[in-house]
Amino acid sequence: MSAYRGTVDEVDLLIIGSGSGNTILSPEFDGWSVALAERGRFGGTCLNAGCIPSKMLVLPADRVVEAEQAAALGVRFEPPVVDWDAVRGRVLGRIDPIAVAGLDYREHQDHVRVLHGSARFVDRDVVQVDGARVRARQVVLAAGARPYLPPIPGLDDVPFHTTDSIMRVERLPEHLIIVGGGFVAAELGHVFAALGSRVSVVHRGGRLLRHEDHEVSVRFTERFGRRVHLHLDAEVVSVRHAAGEYRLGLDVAGGSGTTPRQLTGDALLVCTGRVPNADQLGLEHTDVRLDPAGYVVTDATLATDQAGVWAIGDVRNPRQLKHVANHEAAVVAHNLLHPEAPRSVDERAVPHAVFSDPQIGSVGAREEDLRATGVAYRVGRRDYAGVAYGWALGDDSSFAKVLVDASTDLILGAHVIGPQAATLVQQFVTAMRFEIPAATFAGDQLWCHPALSEVVENAVLDAAG
Repeated sequence: MSAYRGTVDEVDLLIIGSGSGNTILSPEFDGWSVALAERGRFGGTCLNAGCIPSKMLVLPADRVVEAEQAAALGVRFEPPVVDWDAVRGRVLGRIDPIAVAGLDYREHQDHVRVLHGSARFVDRDVVQVDGARVRARQVVLAAGARPYLPPIPGLDDVPFHTTDSIMRVERLPEHLIIVGGGFVAAELGHVFAALGSRVSVVHRGGRLLRHEDHEVSVRFTERFGRRVHLHLDAEVVSVRHAAGEYRLGLDVAGGSGTTPRQLTGDALLVCTGRVPNADQLGLEHTDVRLDPAGYVVTDATLATDQAGVWAIGDVRNPRQLKHVANHEAAVVAHNLLHPEAPRSVDERAVPHAVFSDPQIGSVGAREEDLRATGVAYRVGRRDYAGVAYGWALGDDSSFAKVLVDASTDLILGAHVIGPQAATLVQQFVTAMRFEIPAATFAGDQLWCHPALSEVVENAVLDAAG
């Protein structure tokens, strides 16, 4: 029992976070008393500062790059004129009304109370949200993650951007400096470079997107480096800001000879990863455990070690993918409504994509993972240039790669880099999820010719022998 003796509101369900947590509230919960806590913009990261606005910026960036590439096809356009106010206005004009409408909808539901502020356990079963205290029969932790801020001397004293703010800047930077080498750097570097900014990426590693298959990471770094200034194997050791100018000191002991020891620009974006918000929830007052990286520990049904407390999304899953969080929300919704027949999450084939130029789609194991585990496998590859639509594209650097278990003929992983990669990889996901042998997948269906999907077919045929 709780030791807390103050005034507490009693509800059936408390959800901390209005991103994927908000999707739990289907009409089946209309008979439940619900509290929904949110400290930021309603709708969570994906809607307000992540997947949706970033892809709405990627699209015009892609159009600029395609216009540049059209000359090789015999078509020339005038140099593009980018209207940043219109580009930005289109994005904000879409996402901001959705956030407002979502909040208004919840606030006008008789059984839902929206609590504005940071939620924190103050006792084992009491959560405080600013001045309100709530005890719930069931609690869902859907608090998400926040940008990780590296301990760079001087960073705390300057007005830098993260993903929470960069997509709302009022003017295009002249020179945007990006610290980081992951998918955010890849996507937003592509956006601002295409739309007219000079972009410099400072990354402590020797290649970008190190979480991708090594071959994909190497190819991406080489191609991306044609459009932005890459400063690899470089550490930022100081940051200063004066008169609208950022001045970064770099340690280039392990870097290339072209990397300067000082970099100046008029905008700074720090995107060195994201950390789960679990450490801000007061979970030390509960039985909920965190893993060494700070993520909430759950079982396969998404229940924590404390009865009645569940967790979904970026607060528990290091993948930090919206489609995973939505899947988890559906599982928890079912388990709340049907405790007698709980479901488990299915993460056997989880795809992800990087919407940059080039685009990447990936699922399953990387080749270096299989080498490390000693699994016997076959590799299948097909360059885009090896299929008819690739000829039409004039593409000589994109490819699809598939890894197949040598004994079972099942696909263990697949990686695509090039146009439509995020769409093409979904075919591999289907084969993996339903355990279709590679030879069957490639050989027992008709593949539309001359569609780009033939690059998938030929990669699998290559692996299947």
